[in-house]
Amino acid sequence: MKIRDLYPLITTPALAEVRDFYVTHFDFQMAFEATWFVYLTGSGEDGTRGATLAFMHPDHPSNPPGPEAFGGLGMILTVETSDAASLFERLQRGGAPIVHPLTDENWGQRRFMTRDPAGVLVDVVEQIEPAAGFWDQYMIQK
Repeated sequence: MKIRDLYPLITTPALAEVRDFYVTHFDFQMAFEATWFVYLTGSGEDGTRGATLAFMHPDHPSNPPGPEAFGGLGMILTVETSDAASLFERLQRGGAPIVHPLTDENWGQRRFMTRDPAGVLVDVVEQIEPAAGFWDQYMIQK
């Protein structure tokens, strides 16, 4: 079986706000939009297809299980980039809420966090060299 796409579908009444958040701050493009559904795509590096996201209004007509609005807890959306510092500056200048400052983590990530208008915590990460020996204590021995 080949999977064509895999993306989160987040239920929120803030469709226009989340659309604008990802278009403005992360350069996503609108792939499809209706009164109750928004489907966004991002460009990948080197011309490849990037990430996709979808948002659905709680009053949608499709009626699958789970139409309740997302409550903002228990989910982190990770966005990997090659330059977290530049993206941090861009989001900060653009007025996005910064809920965790730009930080170099010992496990090998430069990261910061924001929160989108639907309440999703967005963790922006760049892979960097971990601190010497950091992973030695956490590796599973076989």
